[in-house]
Amino acid sequence: MTDNAAPHMDFSVHIPFVEHLGFELLRIDGGEAEIRFAPRPEHLNSFSVVHGGASMTLLDVVMAHAARSILAEAEADMGCVTIEMKTSFMRPAKVPPGTSLIAKGTLMHRTKSMAFTEGTVYDDKGQACAHATGTFKYVQRRDAEPPH
Repeated sequence: MTDNAAPHMDFSVHIPFVEHLGFELLRIDGGEAEIRFAPRPEHLNSFSVVHGGASMTLLDVVMAHAARSILAEAEADMGCVTIEMKTSFMRPAKVPPGTSLIAKGTLMHRTKSMAFTEGTVYDDKGQACAHATGTFKYVQRRDAEPPH
């Protein structure tokens, strides 16, 4: 996926680690979310492919956003936290210059307090590199403590 594939939108909450990684929210609506990640050299492992931890973070964030995408206006102050996540890596996430990874997340089922999701990371050829399932708990958002 080229870096000019779609316009990005701002994340609805401040997530310093996501900002550090440079994730771009492309879509969040109706139980689905899509995020673009243009990895930098420091996001690679010793094989010169995207580090598994970066891919897992991408999956975690896209699934959480899919879970949050259906919250009603009355639930706007709700967030979600990861309860469980299982990831499978299918192929190395190679990112040639000028390309990005795209993660797509889907809400599969929701209860009042839990969300069950899945997500996939795709390379610039549209091939699945990693897939995950995740369980998230909806929680009341509190003001974050400032860093010490």
